[in-house]
Amino acid sequence: MATTRSPEVPEQAVCALPEAGRSALAGGRIPVQRTAGAARLRLARRRWVQVAGCLVAAGWAAAFPLVSDLPNQVFWGSVAAPAYALAALLCLTVPGRRGARAAAAVAVLGAVLVPLVLLVLTGRHQSEVMVVERSARLLLETGSPYLPHPAVVTDYDPYLPAMALFGLPRALLGTGNPVAVLLGDARIWFAVTFLVCLLACRRLLRPRQDGAALLPLVTLTASPLIALALAVGGVDLPLIGVCCLAMALAARGRAVPAGLVLALACTLKWTAWPALPVAALLLWRLYGRRPAARATLTALGAGAAVVLPYLLTVPRVLQEQVVRFPLGLTGIRTPAGSPLPGKILAGFGPTGHTISLSMLCLGAFGVAVWLVAYPPTSAVHACDVLAVGLTVAFTLAPAGRFGYLALPAVLMVWPRLAAVPRRRPDRLTTILTGVQL
Repeated sequence: MATTRSPEVPEQAVCALPEAGRSALAGGRIPVQRTAGAARLRLARRRWVQVAGCLVAAGWAAAFPLVSDLPNQVFWGSVAAPAYALAALLCLTVPGRRGARAAAAVAVLGAVLVPLVLLVLTGRHQSEVMVVERSARLLLETGSPYLPHPAVVTDYDPYLPAMALFGLPRALLGTGNPVAVLLGDARIWFAVTFLVCLLACRRLLRPRQDGAALLPLVTLTASPLIALALAVGGVDLPLIGVCCLAMALAARGRAVPAGLVLALACTLKWTAWPALPVAALLLWRLYGRRPAARATLTALGAGAAVVLPYLLTVPRVLQEQVVRFPLGLTGIRTPAGSPLPGKILAGFGPTGHTISLSMLCLGAFGVAVWLVAYPPTSAVHACDVLAVGLTVAFTLAPAGRFGYLALPAVLMVWPRLAAVPRRRPDRLTTILTGVQL
């Protein structure tokens, strides 16, 4: 009579298995060769996903020298495209995690650090960096970050008063030597705030595995979505990080810290204001009315302490530069523009502009109804709702650009990478797990 034998497994391999795995192996329920083959197949699939991601990034960067008329973006694309191509080669040729780590290092070096440092040392940046640094100087000299009588487009400051904080290093350090030039640049502090907030978000949502956060964060930072913004401007990066951190704090029931972080977000740009009701409903759904009320009152109180002095002293300037200018309602139009529906409609004159604003209000109302009908129950859910609302706003606004969509994109991506995995992850989580280096 023929007998069937299970393949022999070395004793040290059995000891390395988790307890449930050792029990199943002892009972003959796991075919060892099939398990090993499946693991190799998963690794191969992940490697090809990583290679494809690097090649897409290389193509994205290589397109800028061909289609962009902005010198800083052309420079970034010329430097970043070879770095992404080399990262793809490393993913393909270097085995195991070493290839992923080497590719991440090359990508962040070539797409972020080198172009950022070179642009900073040569004094090249997008206009928003100059606006933020000037606002800090004005704040120290006059008590207000806004020019009272803007004459050209770069005289306008479309940000709320707290954004001037990122320009203080330049106002204090000056430009006397290369170190001061580098450390005083607002882009450095945009990036620091972004990275610190995302790391804190990861620690809150996955406290026992926070040491594994570095590689996914490096990969996200090296992606074209973040790398380009960080190198040439980066003014939206702190807002992205602060919004992610606020949702993580709310999901953990830390009402007062969440309120303070929301106050910071809401005093950087008015586009962060939708984060407040989303976080409040998340706290209410998970922890009750009192924590939600504490967070809301903290955010409103701290935010009012920052904005109210300017509403009382320079209300016309604040309305003109922070509200009307971004909406395209001033005589001097914002340079922000991409072929998005709202921008296209606004190009047809006053009627198209009115239609764009009407659609924006209808979209905001629809998202609000969805939020009330289905309050968020996790940080991932809350960030998804906020991302949808901001995407609607940026798409239908009379003056918008594709770069604004980095905020909802990161809101969709990072909480999924940071949160404790669910038993049945959604499709986006599965794709992100495979694509991260």
